[in-house]
Amino acid sequence: MLADLALIDGNVITMDSSQPSVEAIAIKKDRIVKVGTNEEINPWIGKDTEIIHLNGRTAVPGLIDSHIHVADFGKVLTWIDLQDVNSIEEMQRRIRKRVQQIHKGRWIIGNGWNQTSFIEKRYPNLQDLDEASPENPVILYHQCGRVCVVNSKALELAGVTKETVSPSGGEIEKNAETGEPTGILRENATDLVWKTIPTSSEEELMEAASLACKKIVEAGVTSIHWIVTASNEISIIQRLRTENKLPLRVHVIAPANILDKTNGSVSILGSGDKLGVKVFVDGSLAARTAALREPYSDDQKTKGQLLYSQEELNALVVNAHKANVRLVMHAMGDQAIDMTLTAIEKALVEVPRKNHRHRIEHASVLNNDLIQRIKKLGMIVSVQPKCVISEFSVWSAVNRLGSKRVRLLYPLKTLTKEGIRVIGGSDCPMEPISPLLGIQAAVTRQFFAEEQITIDEALRMYTVNAAYASFEEKSKGSIEEGKLADVTIISDDPRKTPPSKIGDIKVTMTIVGGKVVYQK
Repeated sequence: MLADLALIDGNVITMDSSQPSVEAIAIKKDRIVKVGTNEEINPWIGKDTEIIHLNGRTAVPGLIDSHIHVADFGKVLTWIDLQDVNSIEEMQRRIRKRVQQIHKGRWIIGNGWNQTSFIEKRYPNLQDLDEASPENPVILYHQCGRVCVVNSKALELAGVTKETVSPSGGEIEKNAETGEPTGILRENATDLVWKTIPTSSEEELMEAASLACKKIVEAGVTSIHWIVTASNEISIIQRLRTENKLPLRVHVIAPANILDKTNGSVSILGSGDKLGVKVFVDGSLAARTAALREPYSDDQKTKGQLLYSQEELNALVVNAHKANVRLVMHAMGDQAIDMTLTAIEKALVEVPRKNHRHRIEHASVLNNDLIQRIKKLGMIVSVQPKCVISEFSVWSAVNRLGSKRVRLLYPLKTLTKEGIRVIGGSDCPMEPISPLLGIQAAVTRQFFAEEQITIDEALRMYTVNAAYASFEEKSKGSIEEGKLADVTIISDDPRKTPPSKIGDIKVTMTIVGGKVVYQK
């Protein structure tokens, strides 16, 4: 038997402890049939074998993003990109250009601006946006995500006036003299306008999702855990699969209410894969809605918000566990994590199952007791390393939690040392899609640097650990004979690159099932 594709002359990091580094890979159809030296691969090469000379470039197992909002990412890709804008005048110019391209009354959405980069050294406001777009509603998100500026038309459609009271966990910024909104909305107040924007049609979602998938494979990602946020995304995934428009592998994580429509053992997508179900136990640290045992250090009036009582959560978790559904429990605060673990403990008493692979999403505010319970239960912890950096640098985690609690905020090294399986994702579009940036963030963390992990440990988060989380460790996550031919080829070896430069490594090729789906 001869190979269809051979990768030779490379630096292959296999993530297989029995053969950690090789030169070459032989692929037949969608499987790896041989790994080894160039000489060992030569007998697999025939006249019809396609040969890719890596010329010393590094190949790693196809990278897996364990937490991505694909539909939202696709939508963001259609927005006005304001990351490189250095003035309010330039922002207005881009708005005017978009106004000329769309119908009157259509929404204009953008993101990525940062007032510290502006020549004017101030926030943009409602008047600035009105000058550029008096008829089309406009909402432009700050680089940090949970701050935006809107124009008068957007406020009008959202019903926001000078009399509107700021929602809990948010602020409608108002002029100190007139009381009129300035156009700046913060945290939960951003939702007042967002919920007014019409939902996308199925064709618009198809276009957005296709665009997102293209960008995802360009980042070297071969598999994703798609976080479904709306029911119509299910039909989008079905269509993408049916129409052969998925260039990567998808594991679906659906909202908890999907349990009403499936028994959990078979995916509603018809793929035969088990379904992951996401349950929100609390909110976020950024909005002070993550549920804490003790009040927030910078706001003694609140401990956050629980979305279930313990009894309600117990019932939901037990039912899902009995249906053999993998639970993805969004729990950020220590109180929410405690409740989550209590519910899992109860479920495992009723239906003992060692290999459940339930996971806690974020698991932000931890302590030694919670860590030991996570370990005992065999729970997986899902973390987005770029978000960890943002919690400290953008959302002032030290002030929010106090010096004692913040020490074990996302303690990646502690979790790893305890033998807890940690998996990595991006939370894109909240953070960049690049796994290499995630790896860089995990190994260069400046806040409580003792929680930095090694490059090998970080790479495992996006390969073997991520594959294990979805019961796919026998088919992906490492470069081994018999496994799926999912390979990411990058310009440099991250183990030999200065840690602060890992994010600069280029993805030069992405291979899924033996097919090149992206080439730089």
